Amino acid sequence: MALTAVHVSDVPNLVDQVPDKAPLYATRFSSQGIEIGRTSKFLVVGHRGNGMNLLQSADRRMKAVKENSILSFNAAANYPIDFIEFDVQVTKDDCPVIFHDDFILTQHNGTVYERRITELSLAEFLSYGPQREDGLAGKPLMRKTKDGKIVSWTVETDDSACTLKEAFEKVNPSIGFNIELKFDDHIVYQQDYLIHVLKAVLHVVLEYAKGRPIIFSSFQPDAALLVKNLQTCYPVFFLTNGGTEIYYDVRRNSLEEAIKLCLEGGLEGIVSEVKGIFRNPGLVNKIKESKLSLLTYGKLNNVPEAVYMQHLMGIDGVIVDFVEQVTEAVCKLVKKPDEILLEGEEKVQNRPQFSQRELSFLLKLIPELIQ
Repeated sequence: MALTAVHVSDVPNLVDQVPDKAPLYATRFSSQGIEIGRTSKFLVVGHRGNGMNLLQSADRRMKAVKENSILSFNAAANYPIDFIEFDVQVTKDDCPVIFHDDFILTQHNGTVYERRITELSLAEFLSYGPQREDGLAGKPLMRKTKDGKIVSWTVETDDSACTLKEAFEKVNPSIGFNIELKFDDHIVYQQDYLIHVLKAVLHVVLEYAKGRPIIFSSFQPDAALLVKNLQTCYPVFFLTNGGTEIYYDVRRNSLEEAIKLCLEGGLEGIVSEVKGIFRNPGLVNKIKESKLSLLTYGKLNNVPEAVYMQHLMGIDGVIVDFVEQVTEAVCKLVKKPDEILLEGEEKVQNRPQFSQRELSFLLKLIPELIQ
């Protein structure tokens, strides 16, 4: 697809379609971080629900529940998390569905077949994997690993593919949605196509979100700018690898570029690969001084000590795979010492204490360790 310049001022705003009861969460993002209710807090976000699937991993937690499924979303909601994160793409018949990979794979008579999600109809997409109707067998679901191997998508607890509308209807309403607007890194999209896709997503969100907190995010810079201009109800975050990977679009290649994009486009925050933050810890202050919120994602966020360090650095929250373990650690480590203990609750004893000098030393050491 050929690229056409994105002039966000020319994009029609959908604000008139926002229902009266939709909360203006954008006004609740400040230099003090993300506010849920009226209290600023450190957020924990479940990655693809209760955690992504890493099928070649020896860790059973990476294969416990099918990622990006209603079952996974509600499993995560059993723990004290604030949001779940999931990936949304739009089928060729304009239905927003939840699926991470650009392509979906199946196998028949020993031959692997691959289809692009956005080239499927909704009915075709839902024909893969377990079926909701008794007696129906779906196409066996396969997945391509990062090293190119094709493996069976086998998990301990499986579930059917789902749509964005179903997520709003079937997931615990107290849990916020971090909706990642998913696009192929290898395609340069036309503005008209991006607008068409984003309007399909917004149509569902504005009709079904009701009082649920929503954050939009995207690695696609133009999509992030456009969804910000298409609505004023919900905040938009720019996703970045923080310089850990290099892309043709320079806006994706550093935290400095991410800050620039957010400030120029009026976005509310950044979601960075945590290694990008640990390599450049000094940029956290710059991000906060720019009145932007900051979340992180990545494997290091499954390590409680790395999560606690981010809390000390002033980062607003983390996206994690090991939801149960990390939420338990956050409750113990991040809780304020002077908080009133509930009946039967033990006083936190294992929280590490750092002087300002020690913390400064750690922030200088961590980038060297990450490199």
